[in-house]
Amino acid sequence: MSLNKNKMVREIGRRTRLKNRDVQLMLETLIDVWTEELVAGGRIELENFLVLETQTIDRGENAGTVGGKDAPRYVRRVVARGSKKMRGLLKYFVE
Repeated sequence: MSLNKNKMVREIGRRTRLKNRDVQLMLETLIDVWTEELVAGGRIELENFLVLETQTIDRGENAGTVGGKDAPRYVRRVVARGSKKMRGLLKYFVE
C-alpha cells in the first residue's frame, strides 16, 4: 500500500472535516516551508516520528565527471531517519 498526496488530502479531509482544497493548500505550503528549510541547511524534526536534515558529502578531488563536465566535489543530500520512538514501534512489526 502506498500513501500519495491525493490519498493524504482525502484522508485528512475526512478525519478533520476540512475541505479537501484547504487541506491541499496546507500540505503544499508545508512542503514549501520544509523545502526552504532544507535548502538553507536546516533540520526538520517531527517529535516521535521523523527527522529530516541535509548532509554535505565530500567526494574527494577525483569526483569524476557528469555530462562531460567536472562533477562537484561537495554534494548535499537529504537524509531521513525515524525517531527513537518510531524505530522502537517498527521493531514489533517485523515478521
